Amino acid sequence: MEAERRPAPGSPSEGLFADGHLILWTLCSVLLPVFITFWCSLQRSRRLLHRRDIFRKSKHGWRDTDLFSQPTYCCVCAQHILQGAFCDCCGLRVDEGCLKKADKRFQCKEIMLKNDTKVLDAMPHHWIRGNVPLCSYCMVCKQQCGCQPKLCDYRCIWCQKTVHDECMKNSLKNEKCVGRARWLKPVIPALWESNHRITSLIVASKLGKQWTPLIILANSRSGTNMGEGLLGEFRILLNPVQVFDVTKTPPIKALQLCTLLPYYSARVLVCGGDGTVGWVLDAVDDMKIKGQEKYIPQVAVLPLGTGNDLSNTLGWGTGYAGEIPVAQVLRNVMEADGIKLDRWKVQVTNKGYYNLRKPKEFTMNNYFSVGPDALMALNFHAHREKAPSLFSSRILNKAVYLFYGTKDCLVQECKDLNKKVELELDGERVALPSLEGIIVLNIGYWGGGCRLWEGMGDETYPLARHDDGLLEVVGVYGSFHCAQIQVKLANPFRIGQAHTVRLILKCSMMPMQVDGEPWAQGPCTVTITHKTHAMMLYFSGEQTDDDISSTSDQEDIKETE
Repeated sequence: MEAERRPAPGSPSEGLFADGHLILWTLCSVLLPVFITFWCSLQRSRRLLHRRDIFRKSKHGWRDTDLFSQPTYCCVCAQHILQGAFCDCCGLRVDEGCLKKADKRFQCKEIMLKNDTKVLDAMPHHWIRGNVPLCSYCMVCKQQCGCQPKLCDYRCIWCQKTVHDECMKNSLKNEKCVGRARWLKPVIPALWESNHRITSLIVASKLGKQWTPLIILANSRSGTNMGEGLLGEFRILLNPVQVFDVTKTPPIKALQLCTLLPYYSARVLVCGGDGTVGWVLDAVDDMKIKGQEKYIPQVAVLPLGTGNDLSNTLGWGTGYAGEIPVAQVLRNVMEADGIKLDRWKVQVTNKGYYNLRKPKEFTMNNYFSVGPDALMALNFHAHREKAPSLFSSRILNKAVYLFYGTKDCLVQECKDLNKKVELELDGERVALPSLEGIIVLNIGYWGGGCRLWEGMGDETYPLARHDDGLLEVVGVYGSFHCAQIQVKLANPFRIGQAHTVRLILKCSMMPMQVDGEPWAQGPCTVTITHKTHAMMLYFSGEQTDDDISSTSDQEDIKETE
């Protein structure tokens, strides 16, 4: 009977049974990975929402990271971790699973002084165990810390001193931290509300007259997003109250902190390109208009842009790529000398329209130009506006400038400029040769590190200064001539120096720029006059080859005199 019930080999029913099994296994092999992927993505999104909720409610400045740059151990479970979260204020590092425990167990930096605080120098160290910086040494036994492959040794989040576990037990349990009142004075005794408004300030008398508070203004979008990492490093070394991201807090708002500090005491470090520096200096001018001259800070520059000619003029270099530790950068700022920088008003008045249009006004710190270099800046700016993510590398940006300069060598869009413009220096008209570009300089450097006015060769010219109230005016014969000048194979055509420059564009459209901000301009009159001075910080610790040669040329001139 059982034999009769079984389908005969090769019968249609046996084939349908086999096909059903095949379809079932095929569906399982397809749907199971899809289900597992969906379940994993759901769990991942739930974990992400949970982390964001912790980040939002926490007093720590938590940041996610996919890979730590050095061997790292969780401060809670002491296990080795490759990815997790870290606090960019106190430096705490934890695994994802221990994030909630760490948020409850460990306290971040106290950025506020309570009303019952009496003295600043009575505060103890704020120790965090493990993950000490590489090549750090114990403040007690002077031996290297963090050598063992585990969570070990301690670091003070204020003074950044490190100590071994054994030395901590024997010597440093009750020692007071002097880092909270050291050379940078990281504790600014202010009450800072969640809406970033300063409500009161208590300056302790024990800080002394030599107290020099420092404020950091960084552009997180500058320097291949290096500004974002610098913000975290500065928050670890200083009080987070002192560190501002100018993309979130405008400079005019951040600089109001200076009005609650002693007169003429504050220094500001601007991390960004020349455009960011100009933004901050405009905010300083607004402080002058408000009658806050006594609170005007001195400004230093950490160059993160492409050209960085202003920072190079002030001795801060052509670009920062992390080669100098951040702590050394801060020390350089405190050791820098004060110097004045001329700022100029550029007024552009369009022809026609019966003077109904209001003239455009710009503030110039570096240079004004019309011609091929402005054309290169205009083309670069137009393409960067379309795809800003493609222009985040300093080397790539310079390569794009090179491309547009090579293109203009063939097209020569700015030829016969001398027939299109009239130039006046201090009211006297100047005869121009056959030029393609005119550059008006306030600082010594131009085009990413070229000393344009002094040039090269046997001819000796006085050094261009940025505090003498004079502008240097030069001409170039084209994009190829600009390239020759930058590699020291040619000199510009020196037109002269003046206190006031007037340029009249008689016809056609020409590219113009002020401090790297380009535009296309029709017939107009451009007038450049002195506006004000800015108090800057000059660092003389490093000199470029051009600086050394210029200094030696100046010494030779003095000897001949």
